[in-house]
Amino acid sequence: MPQLMPFFFFNQILFSFIVLFSIIFIFSKYILPLFTFQQVIRTYITKLSKKN
Repeated sequence: MPQLMPFFFFNQILFSFIVLFSIIFIFSKYILPLFTFQQVIRTYITKLSKKN
C-alpha cells in the first residue's frame, strides 16, 4: 500500500526525534553533572593531598 509510506516515514522520524531529545535531556540533567561533580571532587582531593 503505497499511500501508507509517508505515514510510516513520518512515524519513524517523529519517534527518532523523541528518542534523541529524551537521551539528550537525560544525559544533560542526570548523567553529565555527576561526572562534572566527580571531577571537581577528584581535583579537590588531589589539592588537599598535595598540601600535606
